[in-house]
Amino acid sequence: MHPLDRGLLALGAAMPDVSSATLADWQLGRRNRSLMELHCHCFGSRLQGWGICISCGEKMEFELDARTMAQQNAAQCEESVMFNGQRFRLPSSRDLADVAGVMDSQQAAIRLLQRCRSGEDAALTLSEEQIEQVEEQMALADPLAEIRIALRCPACGHESTETLDIVSFLWEEIQARAKRLLWEVHSIASAYGWTEHEVLSLSTARRSHYLEMVRA
Repeated sequence: MHPLDRGLLALGAAMPDVSSATLADWQLGRRNRSLMELHCHCFGSRLQGWGICISCGEKMEFELDARTMAQQNAAQCEESVMFNGQRFRLPSSRDLADVAGVMDSQQAAIRLLQRCRSGEDAALTLSEEQIEQVEEQMALADPLAEIRIALRCPACGHESTETLDIVSFLWEEIQARAKRLLWEVHSIASAYGWTEHEVLSLSTARRSHYLEMVRA
């Protein structure tokens, strides 16, 4: 699945009363904050990751607290921004899905702003500098839409910024949990002859006790 679909699928499973269409129209900051809260609820608040220094190739590790980031940006963000007399609403997952197939970054930015511009059908005419200015205003209005973290290489001291993709963090945890559950089902079913449904109907604590006896 595309990362956009993975994020919406996870939110839909956590919030079955909210329609998929509504989730797709959420501003990106609201979506990312909800994904952070979901990660905290299911897997804890710690986010551990690493990047590669573009200067020397050294591995740069980092650790963040998802709960702190979500709480610091819990205030309702702006609905739109103004630039040169034109109003642009803040983008959503649906908007990003529309431009996901555009390979040229400049054309993708223009198309995205065209979708987000209010009240005009005429082609958008903005310079590259103006597009960057609109994007900067959007980033200030919705700080969790794109999460940038500063990294400093421990080997050469080179400083860089990387984008933190909360969907990837959450999805890695989901995949790991799913594989662990399959192993638990296999181990218990092999020992007792129970079905998958019967094994999964056990509480986490009871499954752990049965696994301890199987290992023993």
